[in-house]
Amino acid sequence: MSDEPREDNTDDRMPTAQRATGGIPAEDAASGRTAQGAGSDDAEFAQYADDLRKAERKVAGEIDPGARAVVVAVAVLVAMGSLLLPHTGSANGFDVLTSSAAAATERVAVVSKVFVWFLVVFGIFGSMLALVTRRWVIAWIALCGCAIGCVAGMLAWWSRNTPGVGGVAPPSGVGAGLVIGWLALLVLTFHWSRVVWARSTYHLALEEERRREAVAREEAARKLQQRPGEH
Repeated sequence: MSDEPREDNTDDRMPTAQRATGGIPAEDAASGRTAQGAGSDDAEFAQYADDLRKAERKVAGEIDPGARAVVVAVAVLVAMGSLLLPHTGSANGFDVLTSSAAAATERVAVVSKVFVWFLVVFGIFGSMLALVTRRWVIAWIALCGCAIGCVAGMLAWWSRNTPGVGGVAPPSGVGAGLVIGWLALLVLTFHWSRVVWARSTYHLALEEERRREAVAREEAARKLQQRPGEH
């Protein structure tokens, strides 16, 4: 009997698919490749989803007034021109804004000064800033200021036709500058409200879409985590 050592042919008895995977069962190897590929796909999808969310947040924070931008620009120009016209008597909008001697002579009420300040800050500068930057937040602030200015303008109009303390009537009535400025502020309030409301509706739809995408991603992740053959 020969004493030569016998060669171990364990690899020969191993199935071909198992030898190809280095002794690892073919099913486990396939599962590992599937999990590795799924992990790579998840990482790429997460990076893509993060970039998409950033782009969505940027778009959601912007406004697109469209043809309303022309109307708003014209209303701003009209509001600027109203400051040159008589607010009441011989006092124009700039006299009321700076509380000049002409405004004191005409006994301009506080509500008139509040109206002119809101007209300048929110109606003119706020609207111009919102048109230039196209930011939804600035448009929303301009809307609030214009709405309050409309109320102040109505009170200013009322104060020029109502006797004050002691029954002393104002020396002059409502001027063209007050009327035109108030109408311009009404137009700005209306158009900014339409723009802000449209963006608010878009925000709600975008949030609902994100919730649906999150549910779909969670469902896809659960399916990828299941091993082949499991239910």
